[in-house]
Amino acid sequence: MNARDVVIIGSGPAGLTAAIYTARANLKPLVIEGLRAGGQLMLTTDVENYPGFPDGIVGPDLMAKFREQAERFGAEFITADVDEVDFSVTPKRVRIGGQDEFAKTVIISTGAEARMLGLPNEHDLLGHGVSTCATCDGFFFRGHNIAVVGGGDSALEEANFLTRFADKVTLVHRRKELRASKIMQDRAFANPKIEFLWNSVVTDVKGTGRVEALELSDTESGAVSELEVTGLFVAIGHDPNTKLFAGQLELDDGGYIVTRPDSTATSIPGVFAAGDVQDHIYRQAITAAGSGCMAALETERYLETLGDEATAVE
Repeated sequence: MNARDVVIIGSGPAGLTAAIYTARANLKPLVIEGLRAGGQLMLTTDVENYPGFPDGIVGPDLMAKFREQAERFGAEFITADVDEVDFSVTPKRVRIGGQDEFAKTVIISTGAEARMLGLPNEHDLLGHGVSTCATCDGFFFRGHNIAVVGGGDSALEEANFLTRFADKVTLVHRRKELRASKIMQDRAFANPKIEFLWNSVVTDVKGTGRVEALELSDTESGAVSELEVTGLFVAIGHDPNTKLFAGQLELDDGGYIVTRPDSTATSIPGVFAAGDVQDHIYRQAITAAGSGCMAALETERYLETLGDEATAVE
């Protein structure tokens, strides 16, 4: 049976970095990039914190450069979603569009998706005042009045971080008490720049081209009000794209792929995971790219342990 050295599932910073490294190692990677290729950066306007671009770069342009670099070294691409995988067999089986690809190793970099509020205008204003990452976008709101939606540790962490830039941060929460840890609550309550709107949900994001205001509804009285802000940070959690691997790999309680400490190795030998699909802490393009590099190097070392059979099969 002809088997590729490596198949990479996903094409964000982690997957494409893994593609660059494995291609340069002459492993001839096949990248299943998905119908929504490029990951979350495809929804990002200005990226100013990725090293090497002092003037910033638009997210899709950054991912295009990643892809071009991987192609330069010989990576192949299929623009489709994976139907199913079988990691119980040797070599591993990956089915795309009814066709099977077999691989000695697989690198999973399918990422995670931020949960959104599901509002009509929300997606249109993503990157234009609506954000899911304070670390990525907080700098753009220096001197602004903005809002954060959520009540957990992540929401309070983002609210506190955003006070470094914004004049005022309003935390909108649907209940009258937070579910965050006490230390995070104490920190937020002590921050003079953070105000709280209890028992409130965002029912609309208003603005033409940019966020201008939020429509709010009181969960107890039903009263509708408007909050003038120039930014909305949605901090209600992320969902890793791991449904494909349920029952195949060890996942944690949040659905993230479990990797060994200081490694990208999963519970199945020869299967590695990189980027947001296994990282629920940092969720940055640069950390995803770094873990993609780790996965590629570990893949190369694993193939070496297989001996002569690790040679690429045409």
